[in-house]
Amino acid sequence: MGRNPNRGRVYRRCGCRDSRGRQLGARCPLLHSRRHGRWAFAVDLPTADHRRKTLRRSGYPTQAAARAALHRVLACEQAGVHADDRQTVAEYLAAWLEFKAFGLKPTTMVRYTDYVHNDLIPAVGALRLEELSHHHVAEFIRRQLDAGRGLITLHRCVATLSSSLNDAVKQHRLMHNPARYATVPRPPKRVYVCWSPAEAARFLRYCRAVDDPLTDLYEIVLGTGMRRGEALGLHWADVDIEARVLFVRYTLSMINNSVPVFTKPKTKSSYAWIGLSDRVAEALTRQAERTRGRPGDLVFSRPDGQPLRPEYVLRHLQQLARAAGVPRVRVHDLRHFAATTMLASQVPLAMASKTMRHSTLSTTTEIYGHLLRHVAQQAVASIDAALTDAENSRRQTTTTVRPHLARPEQPVESPGSIDQLA
Repeated sequence: MGRNPNRGRVYRRCGCRDSRGRQLGARCPLLHSRRHGRWAFAVDLPTADHRRKTLRRSGYPTQAAARAALHRVLACEQAGVHADDRQTVAEYLAAWLEFKAFGLKPTTMVRYTDYVHNDLIPAVGALRLEELSHHHVAEFIRRQLDAGRGLITLHRCVATLSSSLNDAVKQHRLMHNPARYATVPRPPKRVYVCWSPAEAARFLRYCRAVDDPLTDLYEIVLGTGMRRGEALGLHWADVDIEARVLFVRYTLSMINNSVPVFTKPKTKSSYAWIGLSDRVAEALTRQAERTRGRPGDLVFSRPDGQPLRPEYVLRHLQQLARAAGVPRVRVHDLRHFAATTMLASQVPLAMASKTMRHSTLSTTTEIYGHLLRHVAQQAVASIDAALTDAENSRRQTTTTVRPHLARPEQPVESPGSIDQLA
């Protein structure tokens, strides 16, 4: 037997049994042969009730492998990591989903569950959690790419795995997150299709001409930059037409494209007041007249008061756009129209970002950076103006000073050599 110089012991054992059916373990007389038995380790570890429990693991092909496994267990103990090397990735992910169900939106929970059960568990679920490495994650990504998996979907799938492993690190279950630095090719940056103001006006004129029931919905999204789910989740209790404001309290989402649910808005900054222009206030007034007597409190709904299906709203928009002779867009592109129109009209970046309810200015600049050339020009123009004003002010001061009070300019002496300065 070999003994670890710090703690624990490494030894050989086998599965042979005596005449009474008991395993001989380390007492087997055949262990003198190198080909018989496997290596194992045993170490005492503290428990939550301040006692000690012996952890035994076997099946290692060499003494070095068993000793390395023992060292990993001791390193985990020293780092405060809970050592449960029998738990598989599949078991951990299943437990993680149960834990996350308390705080996630229903739609997010459905997506996480789909990635875990359809992608991650079949790929790496059989591994023990401590065995999962960056190599396994990279191999999963490679296989998915070879199978033609969409980059956006793959990126979200790996992000789900990384989020779960981050929680394992926080809970002292792992020492590091093997998916943290996984590299997934970035999808090409989306080029947003935005209507010009003339195209948007043409679209709305056509909708009013045919008296389309969703005209005011599209008018409100164009005029406020609300997200589709926010507009479809808007309740009359959160609208004050006289005060020219509404409050974004809910967003409508669909679970598996069939079950509508109202959840919190996308971010904390999305949960906010929105000002209403005259056009938007008039659209809400018309919608109030149209839905008078309709059951429920939704601003936009079916005749029975049930929420509109987001997919129907999208298809209807594209049908109307085709009939109006304007480019095909998504409902979310109406939000982009609001942002691009503000920035093209030289609305200050901070004000545009606040109106769009982005969480940070960087979000606005990342999406609409190509429209911010006027901001850069204004910035350098302000420096130019400040310097020019300062020079003009000095010239005026110099010309008004009386000659006999002006001091003769003194010659500037040379500072001399470095040795003289020293």
